[in-house]
Amino acid sequence: MNAKVIGTGWQLPAYEADNHYLATLVETSDEWIRERTGIVKRHLAKEETTTSLAAGAARKALADAGLQAEELDLLMVATITPDTDTPSTACRVQAELGAVNAVAFDVSAACAGFLYGLHIADAFIKSGIYRNVLLIGAETLSKLVDWTDRGTCILFGDGAGAAVLTAASEGGIIAQSVGSNGSKWDVLFCMGRPNRNPLHEDGKESGYLQMEGQEVFKFAVKTVPACIEQVLTEAGLSADAVDCYLLHQANQRIIQSVAKRLKQPEEKFPMNIDQCANTSSASLPILLAQMKEQGRLHPGDHLVLSGFGAGLTWGACVMIW
Repeated sequence: MNAKVIGTGWQLPAYEADNHYLATLVETSDEWIRERTGIVKRHLAKEETTTSLAAGAARKALADAGLQAEELDLLMVATITPDTDTPSTACRVQAELGAVNAVAFDVSAACAGFLYGLHIADAFIKSGIYRNVLLIGAETLSKLVDWTDRGTCILFGDGAGAAVLTAASEGGIIAQSVGSNGSKWDVLFCMGRPNRNPLHEDGKESGYLQMEGQEVFKFAVKTVPACIEQVLTEAGLSADAVDCYLLHQANQRIIQSVAKRLKQPEEKFPMNIDQCANTSSASLPILLAQMKEQGRLHPGDHLVLSGFGAGLTWGACVMIW
């Protein structure tokens, strides 16, 4: 049995911050941001939280799948921006949904979090341990961003996407791979709460997201095509046989570079980065849900999903829709 997506949903904060708004905060311009990233606007949480966004996307995914929350066996939330250090966001979403029969926990793999979650869901479903899984990617990255740093604040947005997966004898995930390189952790990171026990006297505050942009770019354009080629080989498919490549929405230039390396037309690489910016673990499920909503996914389509981010972490999978 394979893990197959049977329902999707997405949720974005109400407030839209376009590039002109960011130009009032830092020295930048709409033209500068568009040219380097492809981003036009991003959604920022005001009243919303990671939990509320996750729950909103989850309700839509469950409705799309025709399942009740009580039918879920497993609930995972991929996030690096939980509202509480403990309990997990997944437990809080479980309470919001009334998913009383689901095991709930979070996955922390940054922008590759949704791919890691798919990997876990597929393993549980293939083993027969669980049948119905709700996987959510949810972030409020705006609380980790230094809004005086032009290099990072232009890139990120808030949002959530969700997918319901179930055991299927045909289609679904047919190949996947995930990886990590912890030796490069300091290429993209955000320090957590500092230790303030009685043995520590400094009062440093928690940090903001910090990134070496060129290093991340080089990592992505090299690692992502290699990972995709690996899963295509495992699935017995050529790059040409894939109907659609859904990549983490980090930067338009990265996606274009991956398309070029795979020798595939850019039309096969849908993007919503212009409207959502980089929403980390939420970007892939948001894109997937939007494409399904728009009628752009058809039964039997071969899809490749790939994510990459801090850790460094990466992953890819092939699924038959």
